[in-house]
Amino acid sequence: MAEQEVILFGMCISPFSRRIELALKIKGIQYQYIEEDLSNKSPLLLKYNPVHKKVPVLVHNGKPIAESLVILEYIDETWQNNPILPKDPYSRAIARFWAKFVEEKILETGLKTNKVKGEELEQLKQEVHQNLKLLEKELEGKEFFGGEKIGFLDIVAFVVAHWFQVASEEVMQVEFISEEKFPVLHKWLGKLREIDVVKKCLPPRDKHAAFIKARFEAAKSAPK
Repeated sequence: MAEQEVILFGMCISPFSRRIELALKIKGIQYQYIEEDLSNKSPLLLKYNPVHKKVPVLVHNGKPIAESLVILEYIDETWQNNPILPKDPYSRAIARFWAKFVEEKILETGLKTNKVKGEELEQLKQEVHQNLKLLEKELEGKEFFGGEKIGFLDIVAFVVAHWFQVASEEVMQVEFISEEKFPVLHKWLGKLREIDVVKKCLPPRDKHAAFIKARFEAAKSAPK
C-alpha cells in the first residue's frame, strides 16, 4: 500500500481519542497526532467535524471521519492487518451490539450519576451495576472480548472502564470495578493495563485525576 497521510485530532484525556490511538497502534499505522483544546477549538477541527465539533477526528488522505465507533470500523476495513473485528458476520454483529451496549447502558448511564442525588443516584448506580454484570457474563471463559487478543469490544469497553475506575478512585475513593463484585472484568482490566500498547495510550494519572476532579467540581456547582 502506498504511503498514506493519517492525522488524528484528539485530546489527551478523551477516552474516545484514546480508543483511536489504541487501534492505530495495534495496526502499526503511522499517524500525526494533533492535540486539541476543546475550550478553544482549532479552525481545522471545526472544518473537519462541522456537525459535532468534537474529537476524535481521523483525517485519512484529506478525508475526515468522526465519531469513535465509526472511526474504529473505518480503520479496520481500511488496514486489514491485525483485525480488531471478527471476520464472521455473526460475531461482528455481536461485537457491535455489545459496543452499543457499553455506550448506552454503561457510559451514558454512568455519566448521569454526576447530575443527580439521593434515590435517583442509587437507582442509576444499581442500573450500572446490573449492566456491568451483563457485560461480565459476555467475557466469561475468554482472555479478552476479542478471544485471545484485543478486539473491537475490548478497545471500546476498556477506555470506559478505565476512565470510570480512575474517576471513582479519585473522587469517591472506591473502585468502579472491584475484584469482589466483578472478578472477571477486574482481571481483564488489570491485564489490559499491563500491555505495552495499551499503557502508551493512557494519559498520565496526575493529569487525568486533575481533569476529572475539575469536571466533578464544575458539575456540582452547575445550576440545576
